Amino acid sequence: MNKTVFLLLLGIVIVPAGCTMAPKYTRSKAPVPAEWPNGAAYASQLSTNNYQLPEWQEFFSDEKLQQVIGTALTNNRDLRIAALNVERSRAMYHIQRAQLFPTINAYGSGIKERVPADLSSSGSRQIVERYDANLGVASWEIDFFGRIRSFKDRALEEYLATEQARRSAQILLVSSVANAYLTLAADRENLTLAENTLASQQDAYNLIKRRHDLDLVSDLDLYRVQTQVDAARRDVALYTQQVAQGENALNLLTGSPVPGELLPTELGRISPPKEIATGLSSEVLLRRPDVLQAEDLLKAANADIGAARAAFFPRISLTAAIGTSSSELSGLFKAGSGAWSYAPEIVMPIFDARTWSANRAAKVQREIAVTQYEKAIQSAFREVADALAVRGTVDQQVAAQQSLVNALAETYRLSNSRYDKGIDNYLSVLDAQRSLFAAQQGLVFLRLAKLANDVQLYAVLGGGWQTGPSPAPAARSGSPQK
Repeated sequence: MNKTVFLLLLGIVIVPAGCTMAPKYTRSKAPVPAEWPNGAAYASQLSTNNYQLPEWQEFFSDEKLQQVIGTALTNNRDLRIAALNVERSRAMYHIQRAQLFPTINAYGSGIKERVPADLSSSGSRQIVERYDANLGVASWEIDFFGRIRSFKDRALEEYLATEQARRSAQILLVSSVANAYLTLAADRENLTLAENTLASQQDAYNLIKRRHDLDLVSDLDLYRVQTQVDAARRDVALYTQQVAQGENALNLLTGSPVPGELLPTELGRISPPKEIATGLSSEVLLRRPDVLQAEDLLKAANADIGAARAAFFPRISLTAAIGTSSSELSGLFKAGSGAWSYAPEIVMPIFDARTWSANRAAKVQREIAVTQYEKAIQSAFREVADALAVRGTVDQQVAAQQSLVNALAETYRLSNSRYDKGIDNYLSVLDAQRSLFAAQQGLVFLRLAKLANDVQLYAVLGGGWQTGPSPAPAARSGSPQK
């Protein structure tokens, strides 16, 4: 019995520190340039590793927007599902890890049976009783070759991957709320612009109508101004619809109705996001949650190779019990009723074609994971490069559009003056006003594009999750050395 107990204790100590047959993990070189693109479109470069992205509360300086984002992080259902997926994966990891240790059960049994004479050892009929109370281990696999340990490592990496997925979901949520907020502000500004244009067109129509009634202008001028009134009415209805839809989108993202006092009125009243300073190389992409998620899945596939290799080696399991036995229930715990048993078992694979195929499949799956990891890095590089291209050119576009608006506003004023003096017809006034309204809409769009690109650059660089709870470091402290 002492020998059995010793073997059990020895196995419990040795197995958690046992070997693993998984290949050593080495991070592959990032398949992207070390520096960001340069050229006419890239006015400002990010070049060093020392800069750290600010937390989202610091990046988004507008207090109302901060409150809306905070509400979304609390109430958004998609983010809640992502957090629950993390909890589920953590539980699955602990289940897989527990298989390294024996499961100890206490159980009791009793039997009373009548044995006929021809089956009895004494040659006469007899009543047989037996009572047992045991503490034992049933079919515990001693993981000498790391099969269960590899499965545990895979479960750990999958758990860490879901944590990175939660962080990615938080980045997406933060950027989506900010973009929806900015878009709503732009739509409200365009609505105000359309309403002002409608009022101006209506005043012009009333003036032309009075002149028409006095036979001072032709029917053509009256119908021309009528077309502008109708177009302005259409624009007002369109932007009223877009404002309502924008509020609905924002409410969905936040998970609850946004109070009216937190809704934006126009883009100009929103404090712009903090400028992202130059100081980042492309290596920052390796810290993006989606890239880390792909790397964790790569490590999981690496662990699968260890499990596939271990299948070629023997499996050793042990069933053991210690307790008491007696032919009488009253004597179950008396002196001298002790009993023990142990039954080691070894299974040595001789020929199983499935193990070779499983080993090959695990290696191919790892190559797929490597490719997906490299693609995640390349996609991240392209997203940052696109955002930098916008950043390098959007200020020039805004400045040019503002100059165009100023010129068209002056053109509209002069056209009105020429029409009032009878020098020109009303068609030139209508053309000038149409062009001015379109240019003003374009200016709002470009200002929105500039702010939205700031948000996009922050998100694609991996910002927006830094303040969320993260159980990953605690889990990694028990991860195997790669």
